Amino acid sequence: MKKLIKYLKDCRLEMKKVAWPSKDKAVSYTGLVLLTTAFFAILLGLVDFVFFKIVELIF
Repeated sequence: MKKLIKYLKDCRLEMKKVAWPSKDKAVSYTGLVLLTTAFFAILLGLVDFVFFKIVELIF
């Protein structure tokens, strides 16, 4: 039990050292991640569609 309490105290101490981003930066980064994810989802969807059509023409 002592080890668990020490671990939790150490975790709390380390979390205080973290340089957390401001709310504006966090929202900005979240938007960037969502846009990047959407871009690559569309890109991969288009590539999949093109490959599907190529295979459909072959067979």
